[in-house]
Amino acid sequence: MPKCVYCGNMYEVPGGLTRVMNDGRIQYLCSSKCRKNMLMKRRKVRWITKSDQTKEDVNIKKEKDSMREAVAEEKASKKK
Repeated sequence: MPKCVYCGNMYEVPGGLTRVMNDGRIQYLCSSKCRKNMLMKRRKVRWITKSDQTKEDVNIKKEKDSMREAVAEEKASKKK
C-alpha cells in the first residue's frame, strides 16, 4: 500500500495517482484533493495539521494515563 506524499495516508493500489518526476522520483497521491493542494504549494492546510495533532494528542494522553495508573498502583501498594 503506497503512502500519500501530501497527507501521509495509506491507500489501496487501484485508487490514487502515481506521479513520476523527470529526475525519476515517484510521488504517490491518494486523491485529487491532495494533488491540487500540492500543485498550489499549500502545506498548512487545516485537514492535514488537524489529523497530525490528533495523532500526537492521542499518544500523549496514553502516556499520561499509563503514568497516572503506575503512580496510583504505587500509592495503593504503599498503603498496605
